Amino acid sequence: MRVAVFAVVGLAFGSFLTVVAHRVPRKESIVRPRSRCPGCGTEIRPRDNIPVVSWLLLRGRCRACGAPISPEYPLIELATAGLFAGAAAAFREDFVAAVVALFLGLMLTLGLIDAHHRVVPNRISYPALLLFAAVLLAGDLAGGGVDVLDGLIGLAAYAGPLFLLALALPGGMGMGDVKLAALIGLVLGSLGLRYVAVAAGLGVLAGGLGGILAMAVFRYGRTQTIPFGPYLAAGGVGAALFGGPLARAYLSLLG
Repeated sequence: MRVAVFAVVGLAFGSFLTVVAHRVPRKESIVRPRSRCPGCGTEIRPRDNIPVVSWLLLRGRCRACGAPISPEYPLIELATAGLFAGAAAAFREDFVAAVVALFLGLMLTLGLIDAHHRVVPNRISYPALLLFAAVLLAGDLAGGGVDVLDGLIGLAAYAGPLFLLALALPGGMGMGDVKLAALIGLVLGSLGLRYVAVAAGLGVLAGGLGGILAMAVFRYGRTQTIPFGPYLAAGGVGAALFGGPLARAYLSLLG
């Protein structure tokens, strides 16, 4: 039941994230105007704005003009529901599960925005850093199962080297990636520094494999840039959901 509740909340939150992913890169308000058809501009009615269900009933088309509605919208909603359910299954403490669920939804959004627009927006990263820092501090003081000091250490440990790399190689690493790493380090570090280590390892591995795939399949040249944010975000998601077991498995191999 707990996992199901998180999944339902994730569907609703995923619907909001579709708005964020669409409007923030275009520097539009995420509050007003209400959701509209990108084709004809008709305001979407509440009955046509039910996550996933409305898209299926409308067969992926606008009720007013018949323009196709991208399947990315219901896929984001379903993915967010799955991530929320995964957070509920991975963490027993309700506070920790809620924090991780919001973090995972944000990773999905930032990864998609960077993949589409080659940017990690400051309009999301800065408020997210402040909000999560405040929430983690409150949770730490209330005994909610997080450690804000470890979170700050994780922030410095993950974002610090990337910051130096961005200064040394301005064309290879963007400051948006540094801020994304800072957010990942803050949240995952509050759960345990081993989560940050797993996130870094998974992010680098995913980025390396993605670069090889881009060159081998899509014929990317050495001068073409590949956004690193989606790989950082993927590493954060993988570490949040599986960081504990992965860290223990790795340490057992060393032992």
